[in-house]
Amino acid sequence: MKIIIAGAGEVGFHIAKLLTFERQEIVIMDLDQERLNYISAHLDVHTVKGSSTSYKFLEAANVCKSDLLISVTSSEETNLATCIIAKKLGVKKTIARIDNIEYLTNTDKLNLKDVGIDELISPESLAAREIKRLLREAALTDAFEFDNGMLSLVGINIGKDGFLANKTLKETTHLNPDQNFITVCILRNGKTIIPHGDTVFLPKDHAYFVAEPEGVKKVMELSSQEKVVFKNLMILGGTKVAYHAARRLSKKYRIKLIESDKERCFELADELRDTLVINGDHTNVELLKEEGLEDMDAFIAVTNNSETNIISCLVAKSCGVKKTIAMVENMDYIHLSQNIGVDTMINKKLIAANFVSRYIRKGDVISLTGIHGVDAEIMEFEVKETSKINHKKIRDINFPKNSIMGGVVRKGIGYTTFGDFEFRPKDRAVIMCLPESVHEVEQYFK
Repeated sequence: MKIIIAGAGEVGFHIAKLLTFERQEIVIMDLDQERLNYISAHLDVHTVKGSSTSYKFLEAANVCKSDLLISVTSSEETNLATCIIAKKLGVKKTIARIDNIEYLTNTDKLNLKDVGIDELISPESLAAREIKRLLREAALTDAFEFDNGMLSLVGINIGKDGFLANKTLKETTHLNPDQNFITVCILRNGKTIIPHGDTVFLPKDHAYFVAEPEGVKKVMELSSQEKVVFKNLMILGGTKVAYHAARRLSKKYRIKLIESDKERCFELADELRDTLVINGDHTNVELLKEEGLEDMDAFIAVTNNSETNIISCLVAKSCGVKKTIAMVENMDYIHLSQNIGVDTMINKKLIAANFVSRYIRKGDVISLTGIHGVDAEIMEFEVKETSKINHKKIRDINFPKNSIMGGVVRKGIGYTTFGDFEFRPKDRAVIMCLPESVHEVEQYFK
């Protein structure tokens, strides 16, 4: 595919980075030459200095022969205008980054496809959706379901006294007598590892598994954390992410939202009828305690200050809160979460970049998900009559070393897959792989 990305900020950079692994032809446009120089030095892409709303510069980027234009500048108006103009000039599909939630909540009335905008993305709304997903279990750092829970991707922390600590995968097979879960990935000090039999689980690792429904319970037992039902949540900050999160969660949980700006509090209170909005200083620990921090099951810090979010989550942990989520601007912080005590750190720009890359890869891929901080993708493919792996056993397939088969959903039932598993047509295979192996893995399912 030939893809044009308008905007060389963090979202644009990470979209380009994810797509370069898949051998896409990419052009990045921006007015900032310094940003373009940085991207050119780190990625194999073409760059065009100029406005994405300019006919001249879009022509220079060869927009009429492009398959997709993604506009992710910091200006919503620029993104919408860029997509409209590019569509008129002949690009096949467009994606626009937006901030105004009215575009998302009134899609049926606006029908923006009529003016040339095929898809909208809101980093704030996507971050809120990620927060909702992360709140499913206290013991799990991540959870994602395939085929309504027939298979699940789950993550846990490896504690120094846990069942898995300092043991190889081979040495822990007795902990999985029913073979209903399989280890697919380990995150260690910011490095993503696709494990094999001799891989050792170390304390402070994040380990990820694909599991059948009963296997999820077993993985939670291995985490040495009891099952917790969340009821009470505290959200720190009145940002757009906070608004979207409260709107998504208020029907299921009791929520207190702390915001320092008085006028913003009135706005939120008017729009979030099921949320208790409190005016107070984000950094005032005594205020948080007075508002019941110690009685909270989860604490979500989404102010515009990364350091405030991290520190307040650590305070919440010290008060016994079972689940903490911090929003951070610096993507390098995400890898630190496993070492400093915050359960999960999220970055809205990285979430948006992952969403766009998964949108682009639709086709043979049924669904995809990314794990925060992990440089890998979980992909779900359908096995066809013509697929290379059809009627073959896993042990007979030379899968890339940087990928691993997690499981299969067959006729509505989930199975974790080991060496003697044989694929059949219409199986839905769940695979974890590093970016450099994505293209190679896709070839097995053509």
